Amino acid sequence: MVGIILASHGQFAAGIKQSGQMIFGEQDKVEAVTFMPDEGPDDLKAHLEAAIAKFDPEDEVLFLIDLWGGSPFNQANGIFEEHKDKWAIVTGLNLPMLIEAYGARLSTNSAHELAAHLVDAGRQGVKVKPESLEPKPKAAPAKAAAPANAGKPGKMEYVLARIDSRLLHGQVATTWTKTTNPNRIIVVSDNVAKDNMRSTLIKEAAPAGVKAHVIPIDQMIKIAKDDKHFGGQRVMLLFETPEDAQRAIEGGVPLKEVNVGSMAHSVGKVQPNKVLAFDQTDIDSFKKMESEGITFDVRKVPADSKDNLDHILASAQAELDKQKQ
Repeated sequence: MVGIILASHGQFAAGIKQSGQMIFGEQDKVEAVTFMPDEGPDDLKAHLEAAIAKFDPEDEVLFLIDLWGGSPFNQANGIFEEHKDKWAIVTGLNLPMLIEAYGARLSTNSAHELAAHLVDAGRQGVKVKPESLEPKPKAAPAKAAAPANAGKPGKMEYVLARIDSRLLHGQVATTWTKTTNPNRIIVVSDNVAKDNMRSTLIKEAAPAGVKAHVIPIDQMIKIAKDDKHFGGQRVMLLFETPEDAQRAIEGGVPLKEVNVGSMAHSVGKVQPNKVLAFDQTDIDSFKKMESEGITFDVRKVPADSKDNLDHILASAQAELDKQKQ
């Protein structure tokens, strides 16, 4: 029997598992993995691995996940890469999809076959009343013309530059791309550019219609000075750390504002609020950028109110100074 892992932001996975049991009865080899606000990517990966360990070694695994490009998808995708010849992932989890999975897996032991079947079931579960509101089938759209100067020397439009230790994840792939409407997302990081696995996962997490790239910082600086590839493009830049952003700016990437989204906690860092953690190097980088005229928009998502970075840095500095005493 194919083992099924339901994974989501918050308690959605646990709730839909309970709903499925009410309709289809108790199920073997179904695990719910929840990603809570106070947890990080490593916690989520550990939860997924613990769920997989409850299945038999010969079981194929199907991940049913809430959102393409979100943290549950990204962490499951990293595990999936080692088993992609037999395992599968389907996003957009809804109750009709789950009920169909329970019935269909009785006749197959292949996660690939089950996944292919469920995509249509999930789509068919979305209906509307009155029926007149049902969208009419659309003809295939004509291929959009590239911007007149795309791929030619010219200036990119930087629609967002963001510091986010998680880089391209659900909040970026959905809310920020809808708000800023980029056609390119560029992750600027020496570390990630050297990591083939992370680079592949980031490119796969890009939303439909948006190209994702992972490049070293020096290459981004060269592109900013002499754009032969992305001229005329609307570009979102993602930095893993403030140090990377500072280096890019000092090298000539012409940014005026940087969005600060999330900075994960690690040993030696202090965390003055729920999503931002700093060490002295981080604080010094922000102060340096600020002295060069960079302004900071401190928000996880566009709907959030803007926080004051100076106040946050002051709190972080006070905590670091206290640790030194």
